[in-house]
Amino acid sequence: MRWQQARLVHRRVETPTAHTLVLQVPGWPAHVPGQHVDLRLTAADGYQAARSYSLAAPADGDHIEVTVQRVPDGEVSPFLVDGYREGDPIEVRGPIGGWFVWRPTQTDPVLLVAGGSGVVPLMAMIRSRRSAGSRTPFRLIYSVRTPTDVFYADELRRRVRDDAGLDVAYVYTREAPDGWSGEPHRLGLADVNTHGWPPELTPLVYVCGPTGFVETVSDLLVGLGHPARRVRTERFGPTG
Repeated sequence: MRWQQARLVHRRVETPTAHTLVLQVPGWPAHVPGQHVDLRLTAADGYQAARSYSLAAPADGDHIEVTVQRVPDGEVSPFLVDGYREGDPIEVRGPIGGWFVWRPTQTDPVLLVAGGSGVVPLMAMIRSRRSAGSRTPFRLIYSVRTPTDVFYADELRRRVRDDAGLDVAYVYTREAPDGWSGEPHRLGLADVNTHGWPPELTPLVYVCGPTGFVETVSDLLVGLGHPARRVRTERFGPTG
């Protein structure tokens, strides 16, 4: 793969610390939901820094979307969230990855489990399902610290209402919204058992989030009887 020149054409604010960047990449070869790209910045003195980001939406001509969360003291993410302006250049390499992907031709029930910003590649799958007119049943379990940390909050509410066959359940770990039943807690066995698909339906499962979260959820799923080969995982550390 080679580096390609891209430019920012639009941005959307998702949370106080996360923005979606819409990039124009001439000649983009298209991609599959679940893949990611590398973004590279070059300073005036020639210093370069690159980071990987999941693609947040299905292919749309020469436009791609990534959602970047600002990491305190990070090298790249603070600039992309706070300093990167429309029309500014950036280099892109990708698409990358072939295991953690979902294709609209697949018909098995899908369970998506996200921790924090791990929802980004799963959102690309949800959006692709809609754009392809797929009727594959989807369930998303989304673990976040507080309601203000939810990526794509308005869109998810709209999709639950309008996209038949899509269900979304939230787990809040630090602060729950007013009127929420129960106390904030880490995602556990009861959450997966209640909001996920039973293993006898042999769903295809995608789990994305920090390493500890992914390992915990994967163990819970296998313990409930989901075959390990049906559980696909993507883990990450802080992307600065």
